[in-house]
Amino acid sequence: MRAICAAWIGTLGAYLVRTRLGGDRGEVLMRASSLAFTVLVLTVGLAGCPALLSDWTISGSGVDDASADAPGPDAAGGGSGSGSGSSSGAADSGGGDATVRDGGSSSGSSSGGQASPDASPDASVSSDAHILEAGVDAAIAEAGRDSTASEGGNEAGLDATTSGVPPSCQASGAGLSNCGASSESCCATLEVSAGAYDRTYTSDADGGPVGEADPATVSGSRLDKYEVTVGRFRQFVNAWNGGSGYTPPAGSGKHRHLNGGQGLVNVGDDAGGAYETGWVPSDNSNIAPTDANLACPGLSTWTAATGSNETLPIDCVNWWEAYAFCIWDGGFLPSESEWEYAAAGGSQQREYPWGATAPGTGNQYAVYGCYYPNDSGSCTSVANIAPVGTVAQGAGLWGQLDLAGNVYEWDLDWFAAYVDPCADCANLTSASGARVMRGGDFTYNATNVLSSFRASYPPSGRSNGVGFRCARTP
Repeated sequence: MRAICAAWIGTLGAYLVRTRLGGDRGEVLMRASSLAFTVLVLTVGLAGCPALLSDWTISGSGVDDASADAPGPDAAGGGSGSGSGSSSGAADSGGGDATVRDGGSSSGSSSGGQASPDASPDASVSSDAHILEAGVDAAIAEAGRDSTASEGGNEAGLDATTSGVPPSCQASGAGLSNCGASSESCCATLEVSAGAYDRTYTSDADGGPVGEADPATVSGSRLDKYEVTVGRFRQFVNAWNGGSGYTPPAGSGKHRHLNGGQGLVNVGDDAGGAYETGWVPSDNSNIAPTDANLACPGLSTWTAATGSNETLPIDCVNWWEAYAFCIWDGGFLPSESEWEYAAAGGSQQREYPWGATAPGTGNQYAVYGCYYPNDSGSCTSVANIAPVGTVAQGAGLWGQLDLAGNVYEWDLDWFAAYVDPCADCANLTSASGARVMRGGDFTYNATNVLSSFRASYPPSGRSNGVGFRCARTP
């Protein structure tokens, strides 16, 4: 009987070898024992082998409890992270659970389930999707999948709601996982704390605010560290699929963390009681990011095929495409108040996002005035547009880069005179026929990169100096 039990245990061991090791060796063992396994199970069941084994306990990993003091083997996904950063998933075989650890900088690598700490803590994103890419068995990875949807996440039900990784950065590559000085995730997003500031102000000779007016209160949110790159926008174009693929769900794109899910207050509404409507399906026809449309006259950064421009900010996008992208990517367009609040450093009322130092012509703080890359003052090609995050000294109070220069950025609001008071407000009623854009671009002078400077453009317009970035729930 003990011989039969030993054979049964051996067969079970072969099964565990197959499921844990995989590959040809495990397959050979399984094929050799498949017939014997069937016969032995019947024999053991009839002969009472379970009684002989009653004092043996086998854990979920096939490890005897007597050796529980020894750590069980981990199935770790190491190597360079992709998309959102360098990260790894470890499946603890001792308990049958898979653990996904948040990622850091995509420039680093990780091993043994330890995530790289290089990126900003605010930029960390879950890397569940990358476990499989690291070679861990799909069944093990699935056992530890975090399927909890992120609050206020992508309302289209895309992977951003389960993995925490925005769809535009779920792959790895140029313009996706190599942005900024640390070559981190291009989807890094940073928290902006709540506060109050004045939307209208100028600066004195020392950079201090004067002439403050039009106060606003802004709740906390997250604002992406980088402008949307060509590489990230390419993922959206693929999802849109010539018009036969993704379009935003009706009512999506609201600031759902505000006002009980109703979003921003619409101060353009005369009654003063309206809120965001979110995406309107009749605007689906305004989404048309074709190769022809993205190659607008001038210095367009888009290329029909993946090329050398992937880390440049996307331009030549209209307002609806920017809005639709942010919804698809799990976020929304920032309101004008949210954007300016971040650029002004909140109540610090900064002259420029980095402070009061003049931007100069050496590209330390901002890409503007055609000074990039060689201080020529003449723009002749896309070489005058910098990869996102190039000018690290130009960071705002909360760490966002390129809030001044490179490309203008679409905001949610229609352009209109400020309405007071403003508490988590936006002007969502068309009056001027133009949407707000902020930040200046690579061609304009220093006035345009002031934190308080306002500009506007028709929502259907496509310009080689206009791009965008997304905001997200806090």
